[in-house]
Amino acid sequence: MQSIPIRILWDDGADQSLGLPAYESAGAAGADLRANLPDRGQITLASGARALIPTGLRMAIPEGYEVQLRPRSGLALKFGITLPNAPGTIDSDYRGPLGVILLNAGTEAFTITHGDRIAQMLVAPVLQARFDVVSSLDDTARGSGGFGSTGQV
Repeated sequence: MQSIPIRILWDDGADQSLGLPAYESAGAAGADLRANLPDRGQITLASGARALIPTGLRMAIPEGYEVQLRPRSGLALKFGITLPNAPGTIDSDYRGPLGVILLNAGTEAFTITHGDRIAQMLVAPVLQARFDVVSSLDDTARGSGGFGSTGQV
């Protein structure tokens, strides 16, 4: 498996004992990110609420790559905790603090504690498109059929 170097800088005051993002199994596609709360405390999300959770990290992603932030499936299934902008994109030219927007889509309040694994990050290659204006588009079997046009919804 190819390894892409991601340079990490700790935010001032971050708890470095939590460690860097980590792959929790040999075949994991995503590295887990942890909540790195400034007061080492907790944040409680009411049902329907969302919050920006700090990770204590900044990163330099190589040009031609992005980092995608995705929900952790266990949190989503058991508690309804998800990322409203999933996948979130961290661009290669961003150098600010890495935060994760968490949304409580569950029915009960959910507490995030300092050090909790809150999301996963995947490193992915990026292609940029060239946009060309044309006078017509080629025909396809689907044509201009919209939502649900290929079968049952």
